[in-house]
Amino acid sequence: MNEIPKKLGLGKLKHEFLNELLSAYVSDLDVKDERVVVGSKIGEDAAVIDMGNNYLVAKTDPITFATDEIGFYAVHINVNDVVCTGATPKWFQSTILLPEKQTSTDLVKSIFKNIHDTCHSLNISVIGGHTEVTAGLERPIIVGSLLGEVKKEKLVKSSGTCQGDALIMTKGIFIEGTSIIGREKETVLRKNGFDDVFIEKCKNYLHNPGISIMKEALLANSKFDIHAMHDPTEGGLATGIAELAIASNLGVLINEQMIKIFQESKILSEIFYLDPLGTISSGSLLIAIDESNSRKLVDLLRGEGIDAQIIGQFVEKEKGLRIKRLDDNIEPMFYSEIDEILKIF
Repeated sequence: MNEIPKKLGLGKLKHEFLNELLSAYVSDLDVKDERVVVGSKIGEDAAVIDMGNNYLVAKTDPITFATDEIGFYAVHINVNDVVCTGATPKWFQSTILLPEKQTSTDLVKSIFKNIHDTCHSLNISVIGGHTEVTAGLERPIIVGSLLGEVKKEKLVKSSGTCQGDALIMTKGIFIEGTSIIGREKETVLRKNGFDDVFIEKCKNYLHNPGISIMKEALLANSKFDIHAMHDPTEGGLATGIAELAIASNLGVLINEQMIKIFQESKILSEIFYLDPLGTISSGSLLIAIDESNSRKLVDLLRGEGIDAQIIGQFVEKEKGLRIKRLDDNIEPMFYSEIDEILKIF
């Protein structure tokens, strides 16, 4: 009897299914070009290609949640993954898909301007792409593609985490989620009694504290031997930590008390019944570094105005993913590839 195909829900593919796909269609195939240094692997968010003196880093990622300032989002989420390899972002392309009944020339102009202005501010060249009005869409979608360069000795991989490494997190969690809710659920927030000041502050999380991690990633990698960096996006902090552990074949112990959540983010998580640890968190940077250098790195980041905390330590794989709760109980740290924010869309 034929097995009934399973229907998939919204969000990223489950790691188990993704690993099955990679094993069947990628990992078992011979790599035709020996210059591919990093290819498809859970936890590795960018490909790395040997170009001689330097490595070329290639990344692609879509924006599907946000509509307001979508070009800014599209550039920065790709930049974040590129700088997590230690690379400097250089060249950006995008495929822009627009809804059939809601697209005006003004909308297209605003998206183009948003992309170009953001790239210009980061010294990134826009080198091409594709734009079309597409049937069946309810909102614009941008699929970004970014290339960067890194010196070979400064390449950072998610799989580079070592047992005993400290785990540092910058800023706080739920930054991107707060901005998305402020921009996409403004009417709901007003019905719940929130004023303009609160809503505008949530919207501005896009810029302050901001979803970019470029400054801290490049700064850390320029001053220290960084073992791994990761940008926790869909699935939030918990999934980002899990992906680091999976890539390095390790376990981890997290201290919940050291995880910062901003006041507005906390309020939104309670209103919409979202787990802050599982909500999209671009703007936070996860850094794995030898424990002996962890405090020095935290001090460096804070000295540059970037809040940072040591939130945990990587341990042997057999101990699994664990979290020390606020009441000092240690329990398994569960995560889901399906982001909490999807509950409200």
